[in-house]
Amino acid sequence: MPARPAVLGIRKAPRQRRAAHTVDALLEAAALVLEADGLEGFNTNAVARRAGASIGTLYQYFPSKDALTLALLQREEGKYREAAAAAAALPEWREALIQFIAVSAHQQLERPNLARLLDQEEGRPDIRAALDKGHSFIVLMATILEKAAIEGNAMRAAADLLAIIRGMTDAAGERGERDPADLARRINAAVFGYMTAVS
Repeated sequence: MPARPAVLGIRKAPRQRRAAHTVDALLEAAALVLEADGLEGFNTNAVARRAGASIGTLYQYFPSKDALTLALLQREEGKYREAAAAAAALPEWREALIQFIAVSAHQQLERPNLARLLDQEEGRPDIRAALDKGHSFIVLMATILEKAAIEGNAMRAAADLLAIIRGMTDAAGERGERDPADLARRINAAVFGYMTAVS
């Protein structure tokens, strides 16, 4: 993995509970500013104001708006990965796949405006290079498919399924959908249709 540019790294890792609370507050304030004001209104001054912190406090931890964006993406991705890993660990492959899909739909539609804006930011080459998103999710999906004992290339099938899930969740977010259960039902139809075709 390429070295992360210094401007994207967190400046000072929080070591004490109070510092960790400050970082959490700044990240949640960043999420709220993005949701309320979009990318146009997203800046370090607005985030510090929303968090009730000084701009100096924000810069102690995040040297730039991009560093804040990356940290927020990592927070959201971490929550998604943890829930997806719990789904992949379920013993029966169908149940694991259904739960993985439910987690994906919930991640996208729980805070759809935030997810949509972070998806846009994630597309930037410097941000994308600093994230390790795709590979770990392919490994989780391949873990599920190993339980299904599908024939052929499991990693290719895992990549195909992730493309279906991501494409449908992103499109639902862009349309402003708010019902994760309905989205999960439709993704299940597409994913299990694919599984039937390749089995």
